[in-house]
Amino acid sequence: MGRRSRRRAQGAGAPASTTDYRDPEGNVLTLRDELSAGTRRQLEQLDSKPAASAEDRWQRRAELLFERLAVRWEISGLPLDRQKELLGRYRMASADERRWVRETLDEHLRSRPQ
Repeated sequence: MGRRSRRRAQGAGAPASTTDYRDPEGNVLTLRDELSAGTRRQLEQLDSKPAASAEDRWQRRAELLFERLAVRWEISGLPLDRQKELLGRYRMASADERRWVRETLDEHLRSRPQ
């Protein structure tokens, strides 16, 4: 067993603090309160790629932020908390759901000093 596996098995410290956001239908999205330094670097690299169109960068940025910040999403009483489930549900979300998630992510990031 490698060092990383042992650390995961032991639980690497206290769980990250989170914030819940409720949409008009009563669904709850739980977001991690902090972005890691590595994620911030990835966002900077994403924004600096000249070959990608602005639309591609915008979509990938939203997906990356969702992937890194979303901890839990309860939709119609069904809780999703595994990373694959969360990302899959985000990818098949309606346009209105995606817009709400993007606006929520933006509000969440604006309200926290990074």
